[in-house]
Amino acid sequence: MNKYIPLPKQTDSEFWTVDRLEHIRKLAMTGEPIAILQSRRSSLRILDRVEFPGVTNRIYREPHSNTRITFSGIEMSSPLYLGDMSYGALSGNPNIAIAKAADITETLAGTGEGGLHPEVAKHRRIFVQWASARFGVDIDVLKSGLGVVIKIGQGAKPGIGGHLPGSKVTEPISKTRRIPVGMDAISPAPHHDIYSIEDLGQRIEALKELTGKPVFVKVAATNYIPYIVSGIARMKADGVIIDGHGAGTGATPAVIRDNVGIPIELAVASADSTLRREGLRDGFTIIAAGRVADATDAAKLLALGADVVSVGTGALIALGCVMVHKCHIGSCPTALTNRIDGSRVMDLEFGVKSLVNFVRGFTLELANVLDNLGLSSVSELKGRRDLLYGYGLSRDVLEILGIRGEVEELDPKLGELWTRRRKTALHDIINKGEPSLTSMGSTAPPDVEKPARILDWIRTDGAQVTRPSIDPYREDIDTSFLLKGGEVYLSLPVMFDVSEAPGEYRNSLSWASLALGSMIFSEETLPPYEEVTFSADFRGIMTWSERKRADTYLKVEDLEEIEDAANEGEVHGFLIDEDSMGEDLELILSDADIRLKEAGVRNRFDLIAKSSRLRDSADVFKLVALGADAVVLPYSVLEVAIGEGSKGNLRERAFNLIAGMKKEIALLAGAAGVYSVQSSLTGNRELLRAVNLNSYVARRIRVRQAGSL
Repeated sequence: MNKYIPLPKQTDSEFWTVDRLEHIRKLAMTGEPIAILQSRRSSLRILDRVEFPGVTNRIYREPHSNTRITFSGIEMSSPLYLGDMSYGALSGNPNIAIAKAADITETLAGTGEGGLHPEVAKHRRIFVQWASARFGVDIDVLKSGLGVVIKIGQGAKPGIGGHLPGSKVTEPISKTRRIPVGMDAISPAPHHDIYSIEDLGQRIEALKELTGKPVFVKVAATNYIPYIVSGIARMKADGVIIDGHGAGTGATPAVIRDNVGIPIELAVASADSTLRREGLRDGFTIIAAGRVADATDAAKLLALGADVVSVGTGALIALGCVMVHKCHIGSCPTALTNRIDGSRVMDLEFGVKSLVNFVRGFTLELANVLDNLGLSSVSELKGRRDLLYGYGLSRDVLEILGIRGEVEELDPKLGELWTRRRKTALHDIINKGEPSLTSMGSTAPPDVEKPARILDWIRTDGAQVTRPSIDPYREDIDTSFLLKGGEVYLSLPVMFDVSEAPGEYRNSLSWASLALGSMIFSEETLPPYEEVTFSADFRGIMTWSERKRADTYLKVEDLEEIEDAANEGEVHGFLIDEDSMGEDLELILSDADIRLKEAGVRNRFDLIAKSSRLRDSADVFKLVALGADAVVLPYSVLEVAIGEGSKGNLRERAFNLIAGMKKEIALLAGAAGVYSVQSSLTGNRELLRAVNLNSYVARRIRVRQAGSL
């Protein structure tokens, strides 16, 4: 490829919109500043709702402000790091173009994991990566370039390690990574010699001693990011790369990409505040990564406390990326992430020229931002939160960012329940029985898609350093639940409501549930006084009785019934049905869990959450963390997953759906460092964080805001 191909029409919500792509392309074609300080206040992304108020946006071709910085003995023309993208995820020539552009522009490039392309190794201004699998790493690799990055996590897949599909492991990648051709290259979730902050300290010291170079640690932006960054600084690392939610990648399970991790702006602000409070900020460098689209984004992150910004996806767009989210397939239309087989190659001269222009244009735009702010150098912008103002943000978020602003507590239900993204992921699952793989940045709520329910504002945790993740590809994670005092076994906390399902759907879900150790649920009309039990024989299915019998579950109309029945002790648990209670399931479930805990009887009763507005395993996982022992999904989930057209083999697809959901729950649990979902996740709100969720709602469900201590 030696020219840009036309941008495809975007039919779905997308962070990397056509106007963002076109702006980057113009920079890459001209190297000239184009636009700064544009207002994107209508976006739900927090960083877009933060602005430099009352500042002009005049643009000069030769701005006065100085963008040069120095850290760890490294001088840079601009605080710009061309993000870590591996040889294999990229197709070779893009790796070379990035390294060469960094040399020409006096910036920095990250090599990503997986060894070092021999042509990349010839360039000086690179940081090499020491990741969990150690693919292709030796002393010569570690001593190349200006520094070493210990990769613990990344924003697109916190807590689950790296994944290069076997279809992309061709002969050149095999030689560099030192693995067989065609074999999946799956990096372990944790480093198997780093299970504590002290272990990390030993590795930092060892790599410094071995190479004589500065050592950085790359982590994903997750719930405990202030403590993680503080620990990294105490262990004498030279700096940290924080990779925020929504960052791009070559391959990741969609359920992880879309539900784990927090935005970079909250992570940077909280990490910077913590380091300053603990006296660890001086001499320690924060590199902020994840959805840095332009110089205005960069300036805001610098004002929130970053020293350098990382541009990964932006660099790929400058090289020609058209954002089709198919990097993992190996057939990239722009030859950036395609399978290396000699059939299609990006033109190296075109790539270097485009990327050099992009960096220069980006730098000139940053200098123009500084000029308009009345600052003479980029160092004067660092930590200047007083220059920022927030619009349409919750009181909690403004406090975490440490800025002034107009408080707005948003309605949690703004968007569409079933987006194309959700439908596509479920369609993948029913065809393969495996979690859906995807690539590049997330389009999930609340940053891009509008949230349809409270669950969409909530993120789950990715364990790193202070609490190791568990590798779901190599270790067994227990997703099973015991209900009714241990009499009933579920292999995962999921049932399907077949009350109104057509016969073929009911039969298929019944068969698949029996085969996989799950259950189905029915609200069939029952004769008066007929005894109704919570049945595990998969014929009677789960039902309930309004009579308070010892062998029944009580469908509650209000929370007072839970307290009354709990005091009488005559039921095994409670069915909480959003459709009949008239309030958001997240609220009433959380209230029920908290009331039972405060009464000291939570472990004696099961809470079954049910709604016709639930969609997937991520909803289930979050509801369990809010207190559910099992979640009843509507049969229509299978119907939506199949979509229009042929139903195919319904039994097989129902089987794949349940099997895939079980694996997705295991992925989410492993990422969070949870071995047993029932014992460690149920009611454990500490594994959840809210992203600009209405402060009153967040307090009611007792979920802290992302970035809070």
